[in-house]
Amino acid sequence: MDHTDEHEHVIEVTDLRRVYGGGFEAVRGIGFSVARGEVFALLGTNGAGKTSTVELLEGLAPPSGGRVRVLGHDPFLERSAVRPRTGVMLQEGGFPSDLTVTETVRMWAACTSGARPEGEVLERVGLGGRAGVRVRQLSGGERRRLDLALALLGAPEVLFLDEPTTGLDAEGRRDTWALVRALRDAGTTVLLTTHHLEEAEGLADRLAILHRGRVAASGTPAEVTAGRPARMSFELPDGYFLGDLPPLAGLGVCGHELDGRTVRLRTQDLQRTATAVLAWAGRAGVELRGLDARSASLEEAFLGIARDRAVAA
Repeated sequence: MDHTDEHEHVIEVTDLRRVYGGGFEAVRGIGFSVARGEVFALLGTNGAGKTSTVELLEGLAPPSGGRVRVLGHDPFLERSAVRPRTGVMLQEGGFPSDLTVTETVRMWAACTSGARPEGEVLERVGLGGRAGVRVRQLSGGERRRLDLALALLGAPEVLFLDEPTTGLDAEGRRDTWALVRALRDAGTTVLLTTHHLEEAEGLADRLAILHRGRVAASGTPAEVTAGRPARMSFELPDGYFLGDLPPLAGLGVCGHELDGRTVRLRTQDLQRTATAVLAWAGRAGVELRGLDARSASLEEAFLGIARDRAVAA
């Protein structure tokens, strides 16, 4: 048995650092691991260190410090042992525009160990009907599908997806999400970067949020959002004012805003807050128009982390 098959984690990152010329430290000692058959998302604002980290995982450069292992190997020093078992979808493929879709896949397949038939891969990403079209005639979304097809050619054990749904319409995003889930269910390990927080929340088993080269938060989407307050909003009924509500501090409310007639509450106990507000409305015999109550989203956690770190800096 291959030694790496015994590893629970197929990606292991320990105290990873990357310093560019001039001393700029893009990655400042981060650590995380990705289990076999898991979808792991790297999130962060521009300049957070996502691309720098992924390039180290892909073996495109050596780390300035720390350690990275993919399938039990150093992806830079042992590239020949790692590359045939991984697939990479870059943000921009840069394919010759005069080649057809099929010709592009065949060219890429010639450089790929154990490449799948081009027709099978193109059908899987929804490009079966565009096989004879030249690359320059493809839409932006279709080019992203072609990028994904090439990443899947070698039936990779580990798949790196850099902003996989950029340029796709809603249907294309859903199709890509379904494909990523199917790959995960078949045992493929997927590491993706994305600016679409809804995408990370819906796809990722676990994630890490990078901020200025460090891991600001990590865990399952539920764990990352758990410490953030939920929200409740509604319009005050005519003739009523904010002071007519039950005392907010006793309802778990940790902050509130009044925008015209709209009340927005932040709460650490959404059930208690919602129950008390609805009971008050019932006793008063009034309707709360525009009523909305929801748990914290990954987007709120992400923005909150960015704000907190900015204040701390």
